[in-house]
Amino acid sequence: MAEQASGRLARLVGAAREIADTVIAPSAEREDHEALWPAESMRALGDAGLLGLNVPEALGGHGEGLAGLVAISETLASQGASTAMCFAMHCVGTAVIAAKATDWQKEAYLRPIARGEHVTTLALSEPGTGVHFYVPETRIAADGDDFLVTGIKSFVTNGGQAQSYVVSTCAADDAGGEGSFSCVLVDEGTPGLEWSEPWHGLGMRGNSSRSATMNGVRVPWHNLLGEEGDQLWYVFEVVAPYFLMAMAGTYLGVAAAALEAAREHLGSRRHSHSGELLGSQPVLSHRLGELWIEVERTRQLVHSAAQRADAGEPGALLGVLGCKAAAGETAVHVANEAMTLCGGIAYRENARLSRILRDARAAHVMAPTTDVLKTWVGRALLNLPLL
Repeated sequence: MAEQASGRLARLVGAAREIADTVIAPSAEREDHEALWPAESMRALGDAGLLGLNVPEALGGHGEGLAGLVAISETLASQGASTAMCFAMHCVGTAVIAAKATDWQKEAYLRPIARGEHVTTLALSEPGTGVHFYVPETRIAADGDDFLVTGIKSFVTNGGQAQSYVVSTCAADDAGGEGSFSCVLVDEGTPGLEWSEPWHGLGMRGNSSRSATMNGVRVPWHNLLGEEGDQLWYVFEVVAPYFLMAMAGTYLGVAAAALEAAREHLGSRRHSHSGELLGSQPVLSHRLGELWIEVERTRQLVHSAAQRADAGEPGALLGVLGCKAAAGETAVHVANEAMTLCGGIAYRENARLSRILRDARAAHVMAPTTDVLKTWVGRALLNLPLL
């Protein structure tokens, strides 16, 4: 059974690699320059069945867990970080829907996702609560057979492009106790759902990160995820592991892309006056070797953590918490060092390495931030509650 699963994942990674090389790579520069959502790449991922990566097999998906998500995210990010981000957030949203899906939700959301016809995503962050993404202020109130949702969500990846949004809420008649938080699915085009202009960031410019304003958005009761009050369960049992591992895989791919750019440069450029290969200089080959060690060390951590979490091993939480922090730091450091190793050519406007460095830097500001995650790791080691 394990061999079959391994072979299946290898085939999925192969399909992702082909899309990364033939679809994502040629369009990555333009999407970054013009801040375009990667429609063609997402369509190719859907056609290949990869949007159903985390949909149960019984519903037409691949039934992969964290290890599959890490492997595919890393592969896509090696050619285009924004596309990997869009895909990863779709997969996290998919995992949330699948965790306690009703029969209606299976047919309305999960089967279309498995067919590549439906993109979903998370809408948890809010401008007022910042890194405390698990404490929503968006209000939800019962209204007959429906809910009315009012609030603002920020930095919604795939914003205005997805077909559904996993929205966290707080009961309008409650002071914010744990049992008042719920998650609902808001469909695209629902009256009262309004999108801001795309946010133009320093990096990750193609992920359509936008703010959503909901003014009494009417959500049918069957779009409630789990039971009322389940939001914190979703956040810490599903969102946290899937999001952190998806981001770890994505930033691992960014780091690998930076390393490869440096290797290609040092392995192909020669001094015109001597014919000597640039990389033959001991200091440069030494620094390249250091970067490889750093990337490979992080890769082992990330993939091991994903496999241990999928297996439900004791102590897996530490790896899950630490992976995004480690991958983010590796991506920033390796991209920065690669810029130095490649010299002035890397500093051209819109050069690939400058894009990689800008994409890498986003890791530290995405909640949970690197500092928050390290604090959580420390508290877990001391057997203290994370919050």
